[in-house]
Amino acid sequence: MIRVMQLIATALALAAMPPAPQAATGYPNQPIRFVVATAPGGGLDTFARVLAAELTARAGQQVVAENRAGAGTTIGTAAVARAKPDGYTLLVTTAAFAIGPAIYRRIPYDPLRDFAPVTMAAFTPNLMTVHPSVPARSVKDLIALARAGAAKGDPILYASGGSGTNGHLATALFLSLAGVDMTHVPYKSGSLGVIDLIAGQVAMMTDSMSSLLPHVRSGRLRALGVSSARRAAALPELPTIAESGVPGYESAQWYGLLAPAGTPADILSWLHREATAALRAAKVRDRLAADGLEVAATTPDAFAALIRSDIAKWTKVVKVIGMEPM
Repeated sequence: MIRVMQLIATALALAAMPPAPQAATGYPNQPIRFVVATAPGGGLDTFARVLAAELTARAGQQVVAENRAGAGTTIGTAAVARAKPDGYTLLVTTAAFAIGPAIYRRIPYDPLRDFAPVTMAAFTPNLMTVHPSVPARSVKDLIALARAGAAKGDPILYASGGSGTNGHLATALFLSLAGVDMTHVPYKSGSLGVIDLIAGQVAMMTDSMSSLLPHVRSGRLRALGVSSARRAAALPELPTIAESGVPGYESAQWYGLLAPAGTPADILSWLHREATAALRAAKVRDRLAADGLEVAATTPDAFAALIRSDIAKWTKVVKVIGMEPM
């Protein structure tokens, strides 16, 4: 009888538990909006929607993704910096968040002062790709083609998601270290650049693996190398750019979640706990891995340290390549 009563008490206690812990304020009690700082269709957009779906299931409230692209992610970022710090408007962004201070003379927010980091959610190497019509099968081939094209006054065109984006600076650093020139064709977003690369309007693009890997697998693009120090698990046969004749080259991409500064601590704690739990869910982890993304799910402090480190890194890179702030 005592055992039966214990089982009944346990069942009643479990039935009373909410599907996910709530903050002391009752958060969340309305839909949460993810502002995605890039255009629809790219790697960040896909990531945001995967995370939003899992967080919706955990939170019991709808989490929706809204794209606010442009100006190297600064338009969407500024919108969140101005948002009410109540946990219902969050920023989903890329490593471009830490590039803005290096490339713009003035930006309408301070990335360190105006935001509360929640988690660096995932990371991926950049992938160097070309249109299949380009007669380059390796990074060394591409360097040779670039030299020949520059000598003839017919430089190779490379795409990026905009001046000063991670893809742009990653390519500019590559060109500087390789000692070659190409012509930059900036787009409003990385996904638009990918469309023109697939169409053959531009020859080359370096961007996040999550953006480009599906097109490499479909045969619409050819991958030449990965930007990380080690080969990527998603394409283990593909050499790194550093081992392909450009020693010392390394760049990477990360995706992160931030709230406006001033968001209450209990809400930030809820967001970190539930977002990282969502990221570690097997179906989310496997879905992201299919796009070449590795779940990170860091602490807020670790994410803040990464942002500070990246700001310093990209400021140095901009100076090295001689790029004038915009």
